[in-house]
Amino acid sequence: MTKFILAIDQGTTSSRAIVFDGDRKVVGVGQKEFSQIFPQDGWVEHDPEEIWESVVATIKTALGEAKVGAEQIAAIGITNQRETVVVWDRATGKPIYNAIVWQDRRTSATCAELKRAGHEALFTERTGLLLDPYFSGTKVKWLLDNVEGARARAEAGELAFGTIDTFLIWRLTGGKVHATDATNAARTLMFDISRNLWDEELLGILGVPKALLPAVKDCADDFGVTALFGAEIPILGVAGDQHAATIGQACFAPGMVKSTYGTGCFAVLNTGKDMVRSQNRLLTTIAYRLNGETIYALEGSIFIAGAAVQWIRDGLKLVKHASETGPLARTADPSQNVYMVPAFVGLGAPWWDAEARGAIFGITRNTGPAEIARAALEAVCYQTRDLLEAMRKDWTAEGDTVLRVDGGMVASDWTMQFLADVLDAPVDRPTILETTALGAAWLAGMKAGVWPDMDEFAAGWARDRRFEPAMDAEERKAKVAGWDDAVRRVLTQ
Repeated sequence: MTKFILAIDQGTTSSRAIVFDGDRKVVGVGQKEFSQIFPQDGWVEHDPEEIWESVVATIKTALGEAKVGAEQIAAIGITNQRETVVVWDRATGKPIYNAIVWQDRRTSATCAELKRAGHEALFTERTGLLLDPYFSGTKVKWLLDNVEGARARAEAGELAFGTIDTFLIWRLTGGKVHATDATNAARTLMFDISRNLWDEELLGILGVPKALLPAVKDCADDFGVTALFGAEIPILGVAGDQHAATIGQACFAPGMVKSTYGTGCFAVLNTGKDMVRSQNRLLTTIAYRLNGETIYALEGSIFIAGAAVQWIRDGLKLVKHASETGPLARTADPSQNVYMVPAFVGLGAPWWDAEARGAIFGITRNTGPAEIARAALEAVCYQTRDLLEAMRKDWTAEGDTVLRVDGGMVASDWTMQFLADVLDAPVDRPTILETTALGAAWLAGMKAGVWPDMDEFAAGWARDRRFEPAMDAEERKAKVAGWDDAVRRVLTQ
């Protein structure tokens, strides 16, 4: 009987489930969007129960589309939106509050206080991260400080914390397993990435009881068994979304770099066993951990990428479908230099300005929907350029950089060509765009013994198209200068 792999891809705006066959081809997909909750300016929440219901629904849809029974699934791999926080009751499994999303900025003041107290250097040394509301630790502190009775219950061991992967594992296993993987743990501000353990000193500074925390496992490991879909299925792979995409893009060699374009944009550079300390405000993080061996990476995080396209669709209502933005941008007046800085929830790397907010510059009487759409797509490319420039300063690589790309936005040929133009570097789009789910599936399939090892998997990576830079150097220089000026105008720090 053919053994299939089920990947759960729990993202920021939707949950997906994908069934892969033994040849790593997609044979069934389920997808379901869920509510985005904005209680205050800069606050972003999700309902954990709605997330859970969407995951269960998409699994059933994917299995049905693939015409596959649970008994034919060899293993489950999970990939998830990172840094998003859930705290729940160990006895009932019920969350004590909504999930606080990675985009949420409510802990800006807490981060500022910790910086003023001189703690940032210690956090960066231990975790590779900066003190920013983006990461999980200050979100957990907020929940313990603001939900009535939460701190006392946490200290008594009655509550459990997890990023979304951990919450799903708990629910899938009926509360039998409270665990995460090294990549998700690495994004919490509480995990020492060199010693691979929860850091007691950092927990003390944040005021987070260790009793709240999950066990930390390799990315390919035993995360328990679920019996919710008609037969027992082991959960054998877990990685945060950007780490899973790095794996799915087969960026296993030091110097390889990928960029994923979803709600946000995240560029990851594999640095091998070397933990490279960024001098340019990038993050040092765990790329993946397999068989107890940790591989590190430099990462640049852009908070708003596809979310800007969503805003054009849902907020401005300039298009009905996100896919229309590329063709619309193509019709824009080339003489107009319109720039959008999509700092809707602050700016990530390399600026790390939590208080910055979005703006559009260069508007004239002739500016219309096409110019706004073009500015939104170009902003993603300019931000990617800023990340790669920082990476080039931190990591001296031999030969030319080739960027492997994935995510929903890379389907736009126009956007990918502009990306290659402003980077002045080739951009490779793979034949399989579901690289995040594919990475999670490979972890589970490899661990189950039904998918190939790393070398064979990497050899199977295939390119759909390479975009070569074609922009004149002077034009590129002028465009980038305009972007740099626009960013300076929104910075508050």
